[in-house]
Amino acid sequence: MGGRHLMSDDRQRRRAAELICQCSMELSPRDDPAREQLRELLAPGTTVFVNHPASVTHHDIVAACARLRRAGFTPMPHIAARRLASFTQARDFVRRAVGDAEVKGALIVAGDPARPVGPFHDSFDLLSTGLFESQGISHVAFAGYPSGHPSIAPRHLGMALRAKLDLADQRGLGASLVTQFGFQAAPIESWIGSLRDHGIVCPIRVGVAGPASIATLAKFAVRCGIGASLRALGRGQTAFARILMEASPEALITALAASEHPDAPIDGLHIFSFGGARHTAEWIHDPVRRRFRAGASA
Repeated sequence: MGGRHLMSDDRQRRRAAELICQCSMELSPRDDPAREQLRELLAPGTTVFVNHPASVTHHDIVAACARLRRAGFTPMPHIAARRLASFTQARDFVRRAVGDAEVKGALIVAGDPARPVGPFHDSFDLLSTGLFESQGISHVAFAGYPSGHPSIAPRHLGMALRAKLDLADQRGLGASLVTQFGFQAAPIESWIGSLRDHGIVCPIRVGVAGPASIATLAKFAVRCGIGASLRALGRGQTAFARILMEASPEALITALAASEHPDAPIDGLHIFSFGGARHTAEWIHDPVRRRFRAGASA
């Protein structure tokens, strides 16, 4: 895709602001947009993903999506295939999400369990049922792994992604990717470039960890198997701590904006609220309004 693309400081600031303006956010089903006063901080219509931890039911996720819809946001539930006990449960989940919360899209993931509790081993199995398009879903998102997956080889990841995107297209569904969160721009840029080189041109949202303590970032980095962090941990606690200390969302977004290739643009950011829903929303609101835009308008 050619050499590194350099951007002026002014354009870099503008692009960083643009990326944040286009961001989506991720919440827990337990987060209440009214309690967290998110309407004061996030733009109307902001896409808000609702994750699918082991401690909640699909009823909890649907209820969270309904609260988000009432608050003026666009809800996007995670649907973890391995957590679904049956096709009947999956159908009830999607049907209620569409009916109660006007959900039009969902992020389909395999989920964390080593063994599925029902018939779906992965997101491809769930997508193959035809459930989504039959219930009124028009868009599906899949997870992307710029830093690799702790238990799946890169070659198999690539083959699985291509198969899911092809199947979504056959089903008449729009598709996009949402990446795991990362700390360094280089592997993200390389991964996006490789996808584009192989003809994968769907929209991509880059995962960014919102503001959080070093201890919290470390916990989620290890839990999610973020490759760069685990390699640094292998070199010693000092290297691991240095990555985390330098891993502010502003630093990563600035680096992404500075070196973004015009032939492989980022479609937006996806902000993980590890530091809490309101704290993350305040950060989304503040850099756009004060730091990045102040520099861009100078």
